[in-house]
Amino acid sequence: MSDISSIIIDDLELNEHQALLARDRDVAIRDLTRESVFKPLKHPTSGPYALALSVEENRLVFRIQNAVGKDLPMHVLSLKPYRRLVKDYFMIVRSYDEAMREGKPSRIEAIDMGRRGLHNEGAESLHERLSDKIDMDFDTARRLFTLICVLHAQNLTMWR
Repeated sequence: MSDISSIIIDDLELNEHQALLARDRDVAIRDLTRESVFKPLKHPTSGPYALALSVEENRLVFRIQNAVGKDLPMHVLSLKPYRRLVKDYFMIVRSYDEAMREGKPSRIEAIDMGRRGLHNEGAESLHERLSDKIDMDFDTARRLFTLICVLHAQNLTMWR
């Protein structure tokens, strides 16, 4: 069972060169709506929750509605702590695409291991920063971190 019924993500027009990002986005959304632990702490209501994620003024914005469509207070996080992780994520995506074109299984496996480690680090940070606002498990935090990265696909210049 999932505590998240739907997810809306702003600004996601990915081109054909961003196939891995599109796949990551689709898998994260599918997994979050199938199985997640996500409970706002200060306004306990019944879920599942509808979640909208966006980036506004270099901040991650969580907009949440409960099961009856009532808006809950939004949560806003600075994205500065994720700057290095997001840059590394896009570097790994480029490396993965290159390795796939070159057909080097050992390189693909090494890149994938690095990608998992990066996702774990991002998930731990997200879980910690939201611990007093939203109860979530590690897998939910990991998938939400994926969506944070994907949200930046069109705004890579903001990290330079």
